[in-house]
Amino acid sequence: MSTIALSPGLVQRRAINPWIIALAVVIPTFMEVLDTTIANVALRYIAGGLSAAVIDSEWVLTSYLAANATILPISGWLSARLGRRRYFLMSIAVFTVASALCGMATSLGQIILFRVIQGLAGGGLQPSSQGVLLDAFPPEKQGTAQTIFGVAALLAPVVGPTLGGYLTVQYDWRWIFYINVPVGALALVMCYFVVEDPDYLKKERAELRRRPLNFDYIGLGLLALVMSSWEIVLSKGQEWDWLGDPFWRVQTLLGLFVLGLGYLIFREMRIGNPVVNFRPLGERNLAVSCLIIFCAFGVLYGVSTSLPGLLQSLFGYDAYVSGLVQSPAGIFSILTLPVVGILLGRRCDARWLIAVGLLVMAAGCYWMAVMNLQISPSQVVWPRVVTITGLSMIFAPLSVAAFKYVPAHLRGAAVGLFALLRNEGGSVGTSMAQTVQERREQFHLSRVNEFLDPLNQYVSTFLEQARALFFQQTGDPAGSQLRALQRLAEERDRQGASLAFFDVFFVAAVLGVALAFLVLLMKRSVAEKGAHVGAD
Repeated sequence: MSTIALSPGLVQRRAINPWIIALAVVIPTFMEVLDTTIANVALRYIAGGLSAAVIDSEWVLTSYLAANATILPISGWLSARLGRRRYFLMSIAVFTVASALCGMATSLGQIILFRVIQGLAGGGLQPSSQGVLLDAFPPEKQGTAQTIFGVAALLAPVVGPTLGGYLTVQYDWRWIFYINVPVGALALVMCYFVVEDPDYLKKERAELRRRPLNFDYIGLGLLALVMSSWEIVLSKGQEWDWLGDPFWRVQTLLGLFVLGLGYLIFREMRIGNPVVNFRPLGERNLAVSCLIIFCAFGVLYGVSTSLPGLLQSLFGYDAYVSGLVQSPAGIFSILTLPVVGILLGRRCDARWLIAVGLLVMAAGCYWMAVMNLQISPSQVVWPRVVTITGLSMIFAPLSVAAFKYVPAHLRGAAVGLFALLRNEGGSVGTSMAQTVQERREQFHLSRVNEFLDPLNQYVSTFLEQARALFFQQTGDPAGSQLRALQRLAEERDRQGASLAFFDVFFVAAVLGVALAFLVLLMKRSVAEKGAHVGAD
């Protein structure tokens, strides 16, 4: 797993200012996390530009997240074999080139392929940059350094929709990928000159080279099979009618997922050098924290993909405006992180901060669930602010609670599992939000139809007024009647779709409340003096 995220003991440091190193390594991390959400508001534009169905454009998100999740478990092994600096620079370079290829794609298949390459390269950026930060700063300043990393990791998904919307509307959707090229080139040059492997990593690499190559290829193959089956089911399940699929595609993929996951766990628990080490999950705090971060990121990405869809399809906002109303949440997330860090530093129990954060997140989602189609943009801003503030409150406390009781020799594996489930939660949340929205839209349309009959006085009044209006405009009695009925059907569809979006937010709120009760299963988690409490 990603053992590079936790460096041991005393590290020989170069004479370069550590804040320069921090700036250099946070840039590619921000860029990589940004790409998980920057395409959210542009999916409809991408689908239109590539002549693809909107439902298929979800692959632009899920393929990236699945590739990220697949590479994370072996990023530590790759870093140790290639050298952290070399692996980090290679990841930045490949990510930048893949971004340019995404912008030049001429079909949906091409952009999905290049997004997979992007995700595979990006998977090594977060743990590598985190390891560099830990080595660059002395122990007493590592909390501050990791908080910078946490700000980048949390702010990027929030800024993504705004930046993506601006580039899509003002230029073209391809610029949400082209923008990575100059940023990636700058990061590559900076990291080339300021990042260097410390002596202990060089010794470890030399020692590994003397040993025979011992890599769990079977485990990696099983992991790829499990992740691929899972992602395809999530992305295509609704389109293929889930377990009602007459061609048994979903059933077959679910079977492969269950059997593959079962054998993967069985195998990895019995070998000495597993590609995915599940042993840390035996520690209760880590297991509960992984479940919470998985579901919390599911809420974050589910809400972050549904809200732009609601604003663009029913409110008539363009991609830029729909992203702009979500951007103030980023400011409040930055303000929340240091406050939480101070509370943890004063020995506040992380469990209660997690519980409060989850309840605040649930309150924000519920606020969005009770919106209507007559609200102004400002009335979208504050529910989003509350939701993201709640999520900001749980990042650092989860870092404290998850790893406090994990043995030192398993912490690298624990960090990898935590990051793996965090990223996969976003993928699941995106797919589940789409499924809930489409299923509930069908339900609400059928219920609304039950009341649209000639005996309903409100329906009769609406049709009479609409018919009179259209007759005044056209002077055609028959045409006016048809246009009145069409207007009624459009309003029915609009209301049904809005109720479905609000149901997505309500499900997210219920999930947030349910997660808050999980903290009762955790052991007391108080940060020790001088301990790292960065929101990584």
